[in-house]
Amino acid sequence: MRYLVTGANGFIGSRLSIKLANMGHDVRGLVRDISKGEILKENGVTLFKGDITEKSTLLEPMTGVDGVFHTAAWYKIGLRDRALAYRTNVEGTKNVLEVMGELGIPKGVYTSTIGIFSDTKGKVPSEDFKYTGKHISIYDETKWKAHYEVALPMIEGVHLPLTIVMPGLVYGPGDTSIMGALLDKFLKGDMPIGARGAEFCWTHIDDIVDGHIKAMDMGRAGRSYIIGGERASLVEAVSLASEITGIKPPFLNLPPIVVKAMSKMTGALSHLFKIPQLYDPETLRVSAGVTYLGDSSRAKEELGFSPRPLREGFSQYLPTRMRELGLEHY
Repeated sequence: MRYLVTGANGFIGSRLSIKLANMGHDVRGLVRDISKGEILKENGVTLFKGDITEKSTLLEPMTGVDGVFHTAAWYKIGLRDRALAYRTNVEGTKNVLEVMGELGIPKGVYTSTIGIFSDTKGKVPSEDFKYTGKHISIYDETKWKAHYEVALPMIEGVHLPLTIVMPGLVYGPGDTSIMGALLDKFLKGDMPIGARGAEFCWTHIDDIVDGHIKAMDMGRAGRSYIIGGERASLVEAVSLASEITGIKPPFLNLPPIVVKAMSKMTGALSHLFKIPQLYDPETLRVSAGVTYLGDSSRAKEELGFSPRPLREGFSQYLPTRMRELGLEHY
């Protein structure tokens, strides 16, 4: 099969492109900077320079493909570029799906997120839940708009053959997210303080990739699938990481009320000073007792989605990451 992957230089897109190519598929990768795609070319991925915010650049790479994986997105926590976030996540998604429809591409998989549920307050919603409150981050807000104001209306309005996947928190090789940076700080022994209450569905990148491929192969058009891994709090995850690596966990885990107060304080200071991303008010808000949770039962039942336990994933990832960081004490 011939597939196009948008955002092929990204965390999910790169791993997905390489896996598809290694499976024997003809893979095209849409990237903004071809010079950063050497590893993709080495694995047989054909690169096309383009940008989902520029619709004209999508026509050539999407022509003649059997399916499109739309993984490209703006994902930054603690960076408040609302215009770029909207242009990429909302308008960019609209461009991709419009071209998909215009070219009559048989199937597409769009990467949404359980972040569209915002803070689930300890509940574990299914795909049928729709959050209607105020979002904690710009990323959550713009992905919500892309999901509900672009993807679903196009599925229903023009019968676009699109399946939606909704990953939980993704970790593993190649992670450049704020959580990846936080885990790196822990591995370097530079995480003296943690935060209580925050919970996520921790999902290894290879399981996320597997969920995308299963959605393309077996997912029903018009159907959404949550693909999240094991539920664990940040404190529990760091404690497990400590057990695996031998690195001491933070000596203090702050309660949500303190983290929220810190968020307000850094918010006031951000008008006067440049605040490090890990301590940006938005970053602190998403760790102040917030739960990003979702029920993956549908994906498990209909797609055979089977994410690995967090212990297994951390045992595979963290020792390798320590060697990459040159941490010889492991």
